Amino acid sequence: LEFNARFGDPETQVILPLLKTDLVDILLAVIQGNLDQLKIEWSLGVCVGVVMASAGYPGSYKTGLPINGLDRFDKDLLVFHAGTKLADNAVVYTDGGRVLTVVARGKDLAEARQKVYGNISRISFEGCHYRKDIALREIEWH
Repeated sequence: LEFNARFGDPETQVILPLLKTDLVDILLAVIQGNLDQLKIEWSLGVCVGVVMASAGYPGSYKTGLPINGLDRFDKDLLVFHAGTKLADNAVVYTDGGRVLTVVARGKDLAEARQKVYGNISRISFEGCHYRKDIALREIEWH
């Protein structure tokens, strides 16, 4: 029997930005057995994250394609690198199927979604694709 626990992506990438308490303090409290003494605090609001993937993913895909626009998005967004590689020439290239996750915070889903989709098109690489419906159903239900 094997049990694994890990921080998955992109799930963790939209949860941890809302954590106000230092994650290291939480992990140390777990190790030391005194988690019950730590007040864990969260920021108000929500995050929306969109994965930018290579053409062909989850099947076969090209790597080594330059990624453009990593300096063009609003600075309050988070861009998590997954399938990327920094070359000696300081250019970032694709190196996997799930290449980047772009995350935005907002007071509600509509604001966070608008921020992420208002910026994601500024980043590009050949064959890039991403879902256009993230958080849309949840917004329509409310």
